[in-house]
Amino acid sequence: MPRPAFRVPLPAPLRPTGRAEKTPRAPIPRDVWVLVVAAFAIAIGFGLVSPVLPQFAASFGVGATAASIIVSAFALTRLVLAPTAGSFVNRLGERPVYVIGVLTVAVFTGACAFAGSYWQLLLFRGLAGLGSTMFTISSSGLIVRLAPPEARGRVSGLYASSFLLGSIAGPLVGGLLAGFGLRVPFLVYAGTLVVAASIVGILLGRGPGAVARTALPPLRLAEALELAPYRAALVSNFANGWATLGIRMALVPLFAAQALRAAPAAAGLALALFALGTAGALTFSGRLADTWGRRPLALSGLATAAAATGVMGLSPDEPILFALSAIAGFGSGLLSPALQATVADTIGRERSGGAPLAVFQMVSDVGSIVGPLLAGLLADHVGYVWAFAASGTCLLLAMPAWAGRRRRAPA
Repeated sequence: MPRPAFRVPLPAPLRPTGRAEKTPRAPIPRDVWVLVVAAFAIAIGFGLVSPVLPQFAASFGVGATAASIIVSAFALTRLVLAPTAGSFVNRLGERPVYVIGVLTVAVFTGACAFAGSYWQLLLFRGLAGLGSTMFTISSSGLIVRLAPPEARGRVSGLYASSFLLGSIAGPLVGGLLAGFGLRVPFLVYAGTLVVAASIVGILLGRGPGAVARTALPPLRLAEALELAPYRAALVSNFANGWATLGIRMALVPLFAAQALRAAPAAAGLALALFALGTAGALTFSGRLADTWGRRPLALSGLATAAAATGVMGLSPDEPILFALSAIAGFGSGLLSPALQATVADTIGRERSGGAPLAVFQMVSDVGSIVGPLLAGLLADHVGYVWAFAASGTCLLLAMPAWAGRRRRAPA
């Protein structure tokens, strides 16, 4: 057939202009901002009680070990009940489970303020972990459904930043509130949780393009495990829980006090610098996860965190420890949005990911529990150098799981 005698003009974006055309970034939906504000309220409330919880437990006349069990009970309950919370999400939908979970934490956190014995405090704190699991899994599911596919990394980074900022501000406010009594922060935290539940319950799903309030067909765990990127995210999240969550909170303060003979404030500064390093990376890592792909950011984050964590036991003085803490935090900030976006890619917007999200959370919790225990044994028997080296190696061992994954093109 003869060709037409005229030329169809190229669309303007495809004409050669001599410079690269920028693709407009997808706007962040209104409902995502609702979740971000609620996440900040929850994180700042959690930070209120973290400095006073061990002291409050010790006020009942128990030793350091029993006081530490109060802290671990929350994480242990989250780990054990994560599958149950995932099934709730599949049956009821993310939004109702979110609100129920946050209110559950509010009720039992408020009850902690009225605990009359150590065992009552342990019970209330453990039951609050059930609500925390429901909230965490459902909020992850909501982020999956709400984030545009081409902006999943950016949304994950924004959400993580809101939690991080709340976690930094919370202990500062909590330390001030402790002057009014060790029970006051629990009551204030319960109040912030009610505010967060109200924000989501009232505002979520009100605007145009809002999240649907009905449950979606579930994505089975077996289907998710068939996908190599999801398996890589699981392995990396376990390593992240081990090294950047567990080791940071358990081993760094002990190393600063026992090996460097530093004042208690040095450990707090090291943890704060880790958080600042994470915050710095989160300002751009989510965007890069959308443009460069998940794999490059995950590998960069694992390598950076592994290098800084692995040599931390060789720190000769406090400034080196501070610098390595900031670098390790930076690596964690590179890694986190890539992992969250990978899981979101696996689930998609048309399925409910209760079971895959629950397992993703569980592997991090297992890492944060097992890592400090094994690292503590190594520190006691062969020294801190080997304890930190083993933690860095754990991060390195997660890198081969990403081998062969092609760089993800922008959606």
